[in-house]
Amino acid sequence: MSSTTTSTIHLQWKDGAAAGRFRSGVSLHSHTLHSHESLDFIYQAAARIPILSAVVRHGERVYREKQGARLDLTRGWWTPPLGAHDAWLLEKSHIEGLDRRALVSLSDHDNIDAPVLLQALDECRGTPISVEWTVPFGPTFFHLGVHNLPPGKARDLWSEMERYGQEAQDERLGELLAGLAAMEQALIVFNHPLWDERGIGQGAHRETVMKFLERFGCFIHALEMNGLRPWKENREVVALAAHVRKPVISGGDRHGLEPNALLNLTNAETFDEFAGEIRDGWSSVLVLRHYREPYALRILHNMIDILRTYERHAMGWQLWSDRVFYLCQDGQARSLTELFGERMPAAVSVFVGAIKFASAPRMRRILRGAFAGAEEVTL
Repeated sequence: MSSTTTSTIHLQWKDGAAAGRFRSGVSLHSHTLHSHESLDFIYQAAARIPILSAVVRHGERVYREKQGARLDLTRGWWTPPLGAHDAWLLEKSHIEGLDRRALVSLSDHDNIDAPVLLQALDECRGTPISVEWTVPFGPTFFHLGVHNLPPGKARDLWSEMERYGQEAQDERLGELLAGLAAMEQALIVFNHPLWDERGIGQGAHRETVMKFLERFGCFIHALEMNGLRPWKENREVVALAAHVRKPVISGGDRHGLEPNALLNLTNAETFDEFAGEIRDGWSSVLVLRHYREPYALRILHNMIDILRTYERHAMGWQLWSDRVFYLCQDGQARSLTELFGERMPAAVSVFVGAIKFASAPRMRRILRGAFAGAEEVTL
């Protein structure tokens, strides 16, 4: 890592001419159906939303009646709807629509299957093998985007990284990060560093972030501005990056059908070259227009995408309930469709129906007016 860093942030609605100096766009941090997305956040949301609390209580009661055990949402997960190629093509087409050469790095939660599968397709050759690695640390956990693992070693490297999640020893983490950082083509990003996902409290979270960076920051190449986090948090990430002398980098965090709202701009022709630029401390981030949509409305639209029916789903999981799974007491993972069949709990059906109703074009217009104004994005 260079001792000096230069991060520039371009706003598409203001800096079109400046952004035009770059030939390539880079999409980082994008998810496919291989990601396991935790359901335990529902407990936190239910504490604030009465209707969701009722959904959870009803689901717990029905599950207990059917399975004879307590429902524990920490044992459940949902999967994004797009397969590897569909996700890659969505990001690639979006960047090419901006008249840029596309470099796309998909990084699922703790899984490298999507980019490995893409390596077998001629049109996707050169796509980096990347992962969003969940790293337990102190009272919480962090997500590191590890991009561009060497294809011949990716499976073995990921096995070692995955094993750390079971051991969670700081000394071993340092060894793993040192080994990854020593690979010249690899890129290690601290994803959404100021998002308190575990819910330990913002003060405790920030304190833990600083401890992590003090100990392992020498192996981290950039801090992420996240396309699905509010601008206030992203501005604080920019300040933190300057404080620890790291560049900021884009990360869209796409889970549905909305392409990444933040991209990197570069004149690099390959991901190896791009990774080298970031490791040298140079980064140019482009904030796209759709990031300015009201934050709550964008989250709602992502929920709508997740609950859609996908007749051409790569795994045949057409219904939203086909894509939500629960690890039962017998050790078998079953979808909600398997657990409940067509008789989904009434409270769940009402909640899902309300979200789907919001997807109608007329309702979208009404909701856009009902939510707060555009996300205030100022540098």
